[in-house]
Formats: sequence, structure tokens, C-alpha cells
Amino acid sequence: MDYKKLSSDIVKNVGGAENIQVVNHCMTRLRFKLKDVSKADKEALENLPGVLGVIYAGEQYMVILGQHLLPTYEALIKDLGISGGETINENLDDLSGSKEKLTWKTAGNKFIGYISASVTPLIPGLVAGGMLKVVLLLIVTFVNTAYTKSSSYMLLSAIADAPFYFMPIIVAYGAATKLGGTPVYSMIAAAALLHGNYTALVTAGKSIDLFGINVPLLSYGTSLLPALLLAFVAYHLERFFNKIVPGIFRSVFVGMGTILVSGILGYIALGPLGNILGEGIANFFMFLNGSMGPLAVGTLAACLPWMVMAGMHTALAPFMAQLLTNPGYDTILRPAFILHNMAEGGSSLGVAARIKNKQLRSEYISIAIGCIVAGVAEPAIYGVNLKYKRPMYGVMAGGFVGGAIASLLGAKVYIMGYSNILALPIFKETILAIVIAIVAAIITSCAVTFILGIEQKEKPSVTKPVQKVYQDDAIVAISDGTLMDLKKVNDETFANKMLGDGIALKLENDFICSPANGTLTTLFPTGHAFGVLTEEGVELLVHIGIDTVNLKGEGFDVLVKQGDRVRAGEPIVRVDRSKIEKMGYDLTTMLIVTNDNGKTIQLANLGQVKNGTILN
Repeated sequence: MDYKKLSSDIVKNVGGAENIQVVNHCMTRLRFKLKDVSKADKEALENLPGVLGVIYAGEQYMVILGQHLLPTYEALIKDLGISGGETINENLDDLSGSKEKLTWKTAGNKFIGYISASVTPLIPGLVAGGMLKVVLLLIVTFVNTAYTKSSSYMLLSAIADAPFYFMPIIVAYGAATKLGGTPVYSMIAAAALLHGNYTALVTAGKSIDLFGINVPLLSYGTSLLPALLLAFVAYHLERFFNKIVPGIFRSVFVGMGTILVSGILGYIALGPLGNILGEGIANFFMFLNGSMGPLAVGTLAACLPWMVMAGMHTALAPFMAQLLTNPGYDTILRPAFILHNMAEGGSSLGVAARIKNKQLRSEYISIAIGCIVAGVAEPAIYGVNLKYKRPMYGVMAGGFVGGAIASLLGAKVYIMGYSNILALPIFKETILAIVIAIVAAIITSCAVTFILGIEQKEKPSVTKPVQKVYQDDAIVAISDGTLMDLKKVNDETFANKMLGDGIALKLENDFICSPANGTLTTLFPTGHAFGVLTEEGVELLVHIGIDTVNLKGEGFDVLVKQGDRVRAGEPIVRVDRSKIEKMGYDLTTMLIVTNDNGKTIQLANLGQVKNGTILN
């Protein structure tokens, strides 16, 4: 696959490079932060080869690519120069910008977007640390039980624990990046909660105060919500100081003021409040487990495919770490995530068993293995199960059955890890329970999918465009529309024939085509004009609209490149007539003979024409 072309097509269909603030990625999807989501063409993106699906959730425009993700992302960053990794800080000094009207829906979207973006940089670190813990656990259990007393074990454990202990700093970075603040200010405020001076005071257990205000003695390692609150407050403090501090002093006092005030608030208010909220969330999940049990895990596993499509699943990830801290295990979230992936794999196997196409069958089996062994579910969701619709019922059934069985048998996660079968040791002594639940989820989803069958639409037959052959001396209509005399054009340059004689056309079609067989000698980057040198040596200019050069390419989609050989009637530019006309532009299009090469050329200038109608 040509990843440079794919990345270029994706950029074009999300509204162009100028519409992209930043692009990140997870394991299977590109995650765009767009300036104007309405400029993205979802249908065009979904029709690109290699694209499995497109969704917008949590203020992120996501393009699902599966196995094609990394090469495409690399092409975006290296070949096209798209900004990756950090959002562009554009808002700190703009204190008068309009704000989106706040409703329950927009508030919910913003909250989910904030949580998701904040934890995105954290999740790979938590999984990496968790899997290192699994390796150490296996060594201690099956190789050398005395290894825990060695300095090597202590140092390796420190590496594995680091993503968890310093989670507030990583979360603060993600949250500040999402908001558009300076990440280091939020990170410093979060790091202050983990500083040796504070932890020593907590360990001593003596009452402490800051400016006479009591400071609660709490441990913030592995905490999430204090960092989210700190980043939010630090962002608004930075905006406030940028507003009141004179420009010449901003480099000194804005940062100092931000970390000072947010750090103080972290000790006396934000940290304790976040700790209370975290305990409340942990108690809520424990309540669900105690009161609903199997129904809670099964329902979550059944709902996860829809949550993944909405981008809501990432908001749950940090609470897994919260549960591993208090009460020390997770009986709901990670088991449900694993069993959802197993159900996606089982359903894909069911589709593979029903489909007749051998190539697709092989591909779907490969996708199923990816779900079960690697824990990557998006290719199955978008490329298989959602595509055929009915298999989604199989996914939900498998997830529910597997989740209910896991809860009934007491499956518990003790260490952060991936949602695949390679992470089974994270269940420790309850590993048999999750193995039974996994088998049940795969079998159930596969069986239900096979029984329900697949909803396969017939592909519409595509009629190839008529490729009419014209003589080399023919000049044809460049689109559908109504011909008019050039003198009536509302532009003196064309009306007075300063560039040459010709005709004008009131467009009734979005495609502007070549007027003759020849070479595309000139093509403006904006797409509003192009020139053709015919095989007879005649030079023709096509100018689309009046003053449309001011649009700088917006609403114009160039289909060829300068220097190409073209034939009469071949599409050159596609225009968004509705959009351009709504912006107040006249789309009268001119066909001008700029050099007749000594030939006598008379063009029809009245009546209705179709693209390709001979005019001379």
C-alpha cells in the first residue's frame, strides 16, 4: 500500500492540513483534533482503501486503520509535516473568543473528551509497567522465590511501579495538553504532591499546615483525579495571569504565579477533593459488584463495543488503576475489557465460518486472532462485525455470558495489563475463572453469529463513464450549464476580452473538465484556474468563478496535476458549488482562447450544453 498517498488523502478529507491542530494515535486509529469538524468528509474517508471506519467522539475525529496505522501516521508526520503529539497552544492570550453553547450534551462530550485526552498518554505506560510486573511475578513464582530479596528485583520493581506512582504527573501532562495550557506548570503542581518533603511529613504522621490552613496527610501516588483538578485550575490560572501581567513581565511572573497558586491549592483543597472523589468512584464500583455482581460485569462487556465506537472506553481506563490501589483488585473493568475482546474475536470467527469468499475468510480469521491474542478489537468492530451488522448481537451475547461467568467464579485482576490472553497472569490465583469465562465468551459469540448469519449487501454495479473520443481540433463544453456571451460577465477583465476571446458558462455541475485534447500546462494550486495546450497548438484558459482566487483553494478539489496529458471531457477540478455560492461568489466560468496559433476559432455562446458538447 502507498502510505504516503493514503496519508495525503486522509489529510485532504479531514479538511486539509490547515484544519488539523494535532494528530495522535492509539493502537488502531488516528486521532485528529480539528479546528472545524464540519470540513471533514466522512463518506470519502470511509471509501479510502485501508480505512476501516471513521468516528467522532470526545472532541476527537478518529480514522480507524488497524494494521495500516503506524506507516500512515509516520507518513503524516514525516512526509506531510502534520503536528503530532501536542496540541497547539492558541488560546492563552485570546480571551474574547466565542464559546460553544453549554448544554447537557456538549458538557458530557467535553467531560468525556477531557478524561480521554488526559489519560491517553498514560495508558501505554500503565500497561508497560503492568506487564513488567507480570514478568517479575512469573520469575518469582516459577524460577526463584528468593529473587524478591535481591537488589535487581528492587530496582526492576521500581521501574514497573514508576508509571503507577507518578501517574499524577503523566495525567497532568495529558490534561494540560488537552486544555491548551503549558503542560509543565500542571506537571510541577502534580509533582509537588509526590515530593519527598511532603511524603516525609505524611510518613511522620504529625499535623501540618500551610499559612495556618490545615493540610490533610494523604498519599497521592497512583491517584488520578487530583491531577485532573490541578491541570484544570492551572490552565485557568495561566490564562488569568496572562491577562493581568504586562507583556514584558509575563515570561517571569505567569509561570511562577501559576505553579505557586495551583501548588498551594493542590495541598489544601484540590488534592484532598480529588482523593475523596477517587474513593467515591472506587466505592461505587464495589457497590455495583456487591449488589449486581454478574449482571454488572456482563452488561459492561456487552456495552463495550458501542463504547469503543463512541470513544468512551478510554475514560474508564484510569479507574482500573484506582481500583488496583483501593481495594487492591479489579473485579469489573479489566475483566469486562478482556471478555469484550474475546467476544469480538469469537464473532469474527463466526463470520469467517459463514462467508464464502476464501480471501475474506482468511482475513477475518487473522483479525479474530488479533483480538484474542493481541487484544486489538477495532479491526473486528469496524472491519467485520459492524460491517455485517448481525454479528454485533453475537459480540454482545458473548460479552454478557463471559462477564457473568467471570463474576460468578470470582475473577479478579491484581496487576495492570493488556486485554488479551497473554495477560492472564494478572489474575493470579483466579486465573482459572477467567479462562473459563474466555472460552464461554468466544464460543457464545461465535455460535450466535453463525446462527444469525450476516447481512451482506449487494455491491452496486458501477457503470464506467463513457469515454468519447474527440478530434484534436475539437473544443468542447467544460461542464453542464448555460452558455452566455463573454461581454455579459461581471468582470471587466473577461468582459473586455483583455485575456482573449471566448465564452462563459453558468454551471449546473460540480465537475469542470478539459476543453480539448492536450497537455495541462498551467494549474493554479488554488484550483480556480487551469490552462491547456491543445494538440493543435491552441492555448486555452479555464477560469472558474469571479474573484475565487481569494478562496485560496477552499471548495476546490484538484483531480489531476500540472503536466498531465488530458483528453477533452476529462474532469480536472471538482467544485463545491453550494458552499462557494453560499460564501457570496459568482461561479460563472470562463473558457478563453489566449492564443489561437493562427487558427480561426468560433465558439457557440448560447443555449444549454452538456459536458463534452462540441462548441466549434
